[in-house]
Amino acid sequence: MNTRRDRFNDVHLHATSVHGWGQTYSQISAGAVQCELSQWSTARMHAFREHINQRVVQHGEAPRDHICFAVPLSVPGEARVQGRSADDKCIFVLQGGDEFMFHMPMDMDMLSLTFEREAFEQVMSGAPWPTGIDSLLKQPVVQVPGHRLAQSRKRLLAMFDTVIASPMGVSTVEERGIEQAMLGELLRLISDPGCDRSQRHGSSSRSFIVEKCHRMTLSDAAHAPSVVDLCKRLRVSRRTVQNSFKSVTETNPVSYMRSVRLNGVRRELMATTPQQLSIGDAAAKWGFFHLSHFASEYHDLFAELPSQTQRAVRESSPQFTSA
Repeated sequence: MNTRRDRFNDVHLHATSVHGWGQTYSQISAGAVQCELSQWSTARMHAFREHINQRVVQHGEAPRDHICFAVPLSVPGEARVQGRSADDKCIFVLQGGDEFMFHMPMDMDMLSLTFEREAFEQVMSGAPWPTGIDSLLKQPVVQVPGHRLAQSRKRLLAMFDTVIASPMGVSTVEERGIEQAMLGELLRLISDPGCDRSQRHGSSSRSFIVEKCHRMTLSDAAHAPSVVDLCKRLRVSRRTVQNSFKSVTETNPVSYMRSVRLNGVRRELMATTPQQLSIGDAAAKWGFFHLSHFASEYHDLFAELPSQTQRAVRESSPQFTSA
């Protein structure tokens, strides 16, 4: 079993530190970032708790051959998971290998539990779960009874904190018991008689518009589309695009797409040395061609200049000595 606790001042470092997940986080709201990440993993599951003070959009792929649950601990606003509206009265479910997009509001706190698919299916086959659980688990957002969720959240968090706080770890027997207890807690939660197992929550048209615009921005970052271009491609009015972004991201489309591109530059800078890639070339790669404007916008979002961003460490060349 492996446990670790980290604090970051960058959402990219946070995202790449989450074990087993292929994803990018992009900071959308402006200001200095404070991230907290605690996680532990075994051969059969991975659990992590994350808290980020800024608004972030997460985009990536859930770990293959796993099933992933997330239990919101605090949602000071509205989240969007796969285009569905979500709050602290629901849990989130992702199937392994699924592409996902998650709009996280500021100061959200969340506990995520990822189980190996084979271990999960063994538990499912060993008990007479109520009809409808299989189809319910295909929904990315599952509404559950509030009082039952509060109890499950408390027990899950207590188990997680026990492991994280243990300086010597836990025994193999205890580890296995915690895994089974966590999975059982989640399954009992969605099999509760008060949980409507026929619920269906479709993706909203506003979320669809935002996600399409997000992907268009990434597909050709050096020539990011204007709002007029987006309206033409999506065949919707400017007002519709504006209202969609305001509802889903709490900002306007220009600011959102600029933030996504600025995050792209930041990832480029952090992954390379100055010798490998200059700031100007990194900016141009993401469609910023006026360096003074770019530097100002970068500082406004991240509270630091591009020249202050930590770059990768250059590997030293091997030293050879004569015999």
